[in-house]
Amino acid sequence: MKKNTLSRLILLLAAMLLMAMSACAHPASQPAQQSSQPQADTVEVMSQAMGRYIKNVVIVPKQYYATEQTTEQFPVLYLLHGAYGSYRDWPHKANLDALASKYAVIIVCPDGQDSWYVDSPINPKMQFETYISKELVAYIDSHYRTFANRYMRAITGLSMGGHGALTLAWKHPDVFWSCGSMSGCMNLTKFPDKWHIKDFLGEYEQNKKLWEESSACYLVPKLKESPLKPAQNILIDDGTKDIFYYHNVAMHELLLENEIDHEFTVRPGAHSWDYWVNALDYHMVFFSKAFVHGARLMHDDENE
Repeated sequence: MKKNTLSRLILLLAAMLLMAMSACAHPASQPAQQSSQPQADTVEVMSQAMGRYIKNVVIVPKQYYATEQTTEQFPVLYLLHGAYGSYRDWPHKANLDALASKYAVIIVCPDGQDSWYVDSPINPKMQFETYISKELVAYIDSHYRTFANRYMRAITGLSMGGHGALTLAWKHPDVFWSCGSMSGCMNLTKFPDKWHIKDFLGEYEQNKKLWEESSACYLVPKLKESPLKPAQNILIDDGTKDIFYYHNVAMHELLLENEIDHEFTVRPGAHSWDYWVNALDYHMVFFSKAFVHGARLMHDDENE
């Protein structure tokens, strides 16, 4: 990658972050119409692991098509839905077009069905850890102008998707440098009969080790063992009236106990779309800062 490309990216991301934070503090008047617009694609990606196609929504920022000759690359945010949801949830509930352009980032909303984003040993058609961490990332990097680098990938989600985002990032730190969770379920073992989890992991009493290995809280001690430095950027976000509130507080305390750097945010709110749409703004700022830092690290690596 050319040095000037990374330098332009750092300036672009820093400028976008500054404008976004300024807009949050001082709402601006309606901007002039741009010649290019953000674009949302629904793409079907073949999963070799599952032997079937999976649908995803991909939103590219308006900067992506700023000129016909543009070669600029962009960071990517993978945004996961919750249980009983689909790839269409986030695009319908939040203004992802505006957020993609505001922060100059590609946003990918995969269909995770009700998989809890795990590789099921029971159902070969439900291998969503492999699909998202390997197959989907490879497809996005090969079909869009992205940075194929962990520093420039983030993953977050709500509820089931919040748990999935943390577990996918913590199991695959070479793929995702930044991760977040909104109202995430942090410990699957506490819910052996809920949300069809046992349909993918088996009955808890007969498969305790697998349930633990699939739960975010049980992965925390291994985070310190990762040879990849710098450590991941972690944001955990929950509302005070959320059904998983005390589980998130426990996760925060567990991360502190293990001396894992992270941000923990609590605001008034429940397990609802009102909370998650509002929370996404905070996650976008957090990830945008991480992307600026990541671009600088890539720049430094190329100069070594």
